Amino acid sequence: MNPDLNGCKIFVRRSEMRGTRRHLQRFYEDPGALQRLTQPLLQMRLVADGRNSLTGGNVEFRIGPGSLALRWLARHEPVPKAYSFTDRMVDGPMASWKHQHVFEPLAQGVALTDRITLAHHSGWPGL
Repeated sequence: MNPDLNGCKIFVRRSEMRGTRRHLQRFYEDPGALQRLTQPLLQMRLVADGRNSLTGGNVEFRIGPGSLALRWLARHEPVPKAYSFTDRMVDGPMASWKHQHVFEPLAQGVALTDRITLAHHSGWPGL
């Protein structure tokens, strides 16, 4: 992660894989994708999936054990690049969170670039 000029942290990772852009899109369209991508120790539970596409609608989930679980509401939005989407936290434990997913067709498959921009709250709430 690298800090940006506004104190946010930025994480970028590019992964290349076999398959097509459409295969990758179908994976992310599946309501179970978030659960499969989340580390089991985080104890993530999907509460509501109100997406009407990868680029529209909200997803609500809780992270953590039992009554200590934190609510997270993310809005799916378009990205200027074709075949891509952003999920942005609109309510949750961070000061801000934006996760761009950019799909790029390759000669031998597809590339996924994840760009996460986040900021913690200051002080005790930021822990």
